[in-house]
Amino acid sequence: MPHLKITKRSIDSIARGSKRVNYWDTELIGFGLRVTSTGERTYVVKYRAGGRPRWFTIGKHGSPWAPEQARREALRILGEVARGGDPADRKAAERNAMSFGALCDLYLSEGVAHKKASSIKADRGRISHHLKPLLGAKRVDSVDRGDIERLMIEVTSGRSVLRPPKDSRRKAGSIAKGGMGVAARCVDLASAIFAFAVSRRLRADNPARGIKRPKSRRHERFLSDAEIAALADSLDRESEVSGAFGVAAIKLLMFTGCRRSEVLRLCWRDVDFERRCLRLPDSKTGPKTIYLNAPAVALLEQLPRVEGNPHVIVGNRPGSPLIGIDKLWFRTRNRAGLGDVRLHDLRHSFASIGAIGGLSLPVIGALLGHKHSTTTARYAHLSADPLRAANESVGAWIAAAMAKKPDSTNVVPLNRAG
Repeated sequence: MPHLKITKRSIDSIARGSKRVNYWDTELIGFGLRVTSTGERTYVVKYRAGGRPRWFTIGKHGSPWAPEQARREALRILGEVARGGDPADRKAAERNAMSFGALCDLYLSEGVAHKKASSIKADRGRISHHLKPLLGAKRVDSVDRGDIERLMIEVTSGRSVLRPPKDSRRKAGSIAKGGMGVAARCVDLASAIFAFAVSRRLRADNPARGIKRPKSRRHERFLSDAEIAALADSLDRESEVSGAFGVAAIKLLMFTGCRRSEVLRLCWRDVDFERRCLRLPDSKTGPKTIYLNAPAVALLEQLPRVEGNPHVIVGNRPGSPLIGIDKLWFRTRNRAGLGDVRLHDLRHSFASIGAIGGLSLPVIGALLGHKHSTTTARYAHLSADPLRAANESVGAWIAAAMAKKPDSTNVVPLNRAG
């Protein structure tokens, strides 16, 4: 077991032998150089931990491991051993640690049993388009708060999205985009994934907890009476081109305040004409009852039933519902001059009309099937409109009274005491 002071000159003087040889430094005990039969030179450290000999490979001779850099690293490693650590075990653990990308796959496999299929689909999209490209290669235990904050910035700017080559054919589905709302939901998803990691003891803490999310722009678009009339006229003209079912779906959205999926997946077995309601076995917030007003009942009664198809809004394929109504909706709204109106704004309009009409927020929340009262709170300012109208009426009455000139002939003087 040869010994020498490990320097560049001494290393260069070592001749290649027929077998591997370990050379030990004469100044720092445990610091050595391994030379193979091929002439490869590697810096190593030998120490004892837990009563057994251990080896730690620093790296090959050459950039960046020159003798003095390797010696300083050996000093650091031996210091860790002196404090009771085992650098070799730590290095092996780091090498075998799960990546964040692998954690995402495990989460989708074992951590989403409580979620609905639509939510899982959204999670998969955010993971593949944003989380994995930005954090997938990092070890689970190395992701920190700064990484999550940088992810939020990248997603907000849209730089996280992997764009397909221009000559490639885009896969079916929505186009991935960034923005503040997407960034906030990505941080929420990252927090859920790390909470899952903590529960599985893959990590001690959740680096996404407490991160201040960006405020997403809340859409507050409600249709006026004139806009509703214009949309109704456009729908009647569209029915002559597209048929009854797509137009009926949009009208049902207007009359009921339902979500798009609740109308498009509606089956005749869920329609209770006797009690004038829809009994949905499942929705975004679970089983749900939707009460039908007279226009909604009349619309459903007029719709034809297609033999062999259980759905109310019938699609082109036998036995299937209408897959999408986006193109029909775009044509209809643009013809009505409502290019900025989303299909979901029909739900907001339903709620706003109830609020302006004096319905309480709990009643509006029940009509829409909101799970939490905070979701309905966005209509609070509209529910005050009847009060404003009453206030204006009282003010106008007082102003009118104040504007009248008193008749001097009918003035009764006040008696003064004394």
